[in-house]
This record gives sequence, C-alpha cells and structure tokens, in this order.
Amino acid sequence: MFFLKASHAFFTAFILFLIFLGLCEFYRMALPERRLEGWIAAVAGTFLPLAYVAPLQFIMPLGLTSLVICFSLLFLFRIKDVRRAAGEIALIFMGFLYVPLLLGHLILLHDRPAGVQWIFLMMVIVMAGDSAAYYVGSSLGRTKLYPIVSPNKSVEGALGGLVGSVVGALIAKFTFFPMLTVADCVATALLLGVLGQLGDLFESLLKRSCGVKDSGTIVPGHGGILDRLDSILFAAPAAFYYAYFFFK
Repeated sequence: MFFLKASHAFFTAFILFLIFLGLCEFYRMALPERRLEGWIAAVAGTFLPLAYVAPLQFIMPLGLTSLVICFSLLFLFRIKDVRRAAGEIALIFMGFLYVPLLLGHLILLHDRPAGVQWIFLMMVIVMAGDSAAYYVGSSLGRTKLYPIVSPNKSVEGALGGLVGSVVGALIAKFTFFPMLTVADCVATALLLGVLGQLGDLFESLLKRSCGVKDSGTIVPGHGGILDRLDSILFAAPAAFYYAYFFFK
C-alpha cells in the first residue's frame, strides 16, 4: 500500500513538473511582453490539478476564484496597453484551462484501477497514430486536411493514423492489457486517435497565431514540451472518462 501511494505521489510530482514547463512555454509564446505575469501564472497554474485529489470539494472553485481575482488585480495595476488588457487576461486563463486542466487528468487516470495500463495504452494509441499518420501521409498524402493551420497534414495521413491507433490498441491488449475487450480497443483507439490529432492541430493553431515554429527548445531537435504533449493534452481527459464510465 505504501509503495502504491509513494508511486502515485512521484507520478503526480512528475506531471506537475511537466505542467509547469508547459505553462512556461505557453505564456512565453502567447504573452512574450508579460514575463512576470507569465512566470507567476505558470507557478500558480501548476498546482491547480491538486484540486482533483483534494479531500474538500470547494478547493477547485476556491483556487480558480482566487486566481481570477489575483490576476485581475495584477493586470489592473500593471497596465501596459489598455486596448490589449482584456486579451492578455484571457490568455492567462486560457493557459490554466489548456495545460493543467487537461494534463491533470493523467493524475486521476493513474489513480484508477489499472491506471498504469491505461496510461500506457493511451501513449501507445497516440504514438502509433502519430507514426502511422506520418508515414501514410508522406507516401500517400494527396488531400490537404487543414492547410490554413497545418499545411503538411493530409486526410490520407489522418485516416492512416486512426488505423495505426487501432493496431496499437490491439497490440496493447495482447501484451500488457488483457482485460480490454476488442470493442474497448476499437472504441478507445478511435476516440483517443481523433482527439490526439485534434490536439495536434490545436497546438499548431496556437503556434501559428503566436508566430512561432516550435513551442520551445527544451527537447533538442523536437521543439518544446507542448510539441511533445499536444496530442496527450486532448487524449488524457478522454482516456480517464472512458475508464471511469465504461471500464469496470
């Protein structure tokens, strides 16, 4: 029992660290002229997911309410351009919703029965889908998927990615997650595969709107943390709620 609690504590700390790095990247992209506010928001937002596991139900609304008031006052007394204030404040809270709220579901998922298997399943589905989408899109891609956001992605690649996700889920069933049914494999693969691709597109939209190629440079040759976790951000909540409602 102690080992299980200790392992969950270490996993929680690891996810909070990733959230902090992701928030730093987000605010560096979205609010490059608001370094102080970005750092404060990154530190404050890192601990939001702890409200998921807090024993008192009012912790989450209390935390969000406190952040709304504190950052509203911070911007009120540190005005740089009145015309941009509303947009900058909205971006602060967008960061809270985008990174800690979504990625924090991994903490909840890890604490579920077979939580470790679910996390590995989600990663296999997303990674298999990414790899299949890349290779199918590179060799067979003809029809642009969403060129205004991501010019290199194709419909053929997206469909190939979903097939890859299903194959990855079936491999997971026969290797480390035998409790899954074939129906579970197909359902989770399609659900997480689609959401993973949407997460990738959404992060591409954010980067284009901010005028940057990568979210950061922390992963040499592969961009930043958000570039690595863009699919996971959308897939993690879906994996948790599927496990919660449909997996007994």
